[in-house]
Amino acid sequence: MAVLVTAGIGGLAVSDAGGQYAELARPAWAPPSWLFGPVWTVLYVMIAIAGWLAWRRAGFGPALLVYAAQLVLNAAWTPLFFGAGAYGWAFAEITVLWLAVGATVWLFARISRPAAWLLVPYWLWVTFAAALNFTIWQLNKGVS
Repeated sequence: MAVLVTAGIGGLAVSDAGGQYAELARPAWAPPSWLFGPVWTVLYVMIAIAGWLAWRRAGFGPALLVYAAQLVLNAAWTPLFFGAGAYGWAFAEITVLWLAVGATVWLFARISRPAAWLLVPYWLWVTFAAALNFTIWQLNKGVS
């Protein structure tokens, strides 16, 4: 349920993210806007299963607290980047998200290796998204 809320916040935060994304100066390696929906759908399913596996194995404890924190950070990025156009703040936030996902992977590995491995593609995508965020921030400085 928490993963659905996270995804919903991102979806509700901005209604025209695709249009905004198309208007930004982007690097040549930036993916097309249509790719984000399918990728995030698969990742959110994997994130939910990972959380369920960890919860089932260890109950609610420190690992699930960090898991919850990274979900909050995940939900906060979209309104910062698209809603506010605060690309620098969004980059700072996604850096903290990257650290939180890494901590979650580490903590989940101590509880359930499958749960940890299910988060690795998410961590890799956040790595890519952070690089894209940084590059877009640099390319769009001073553009209004």
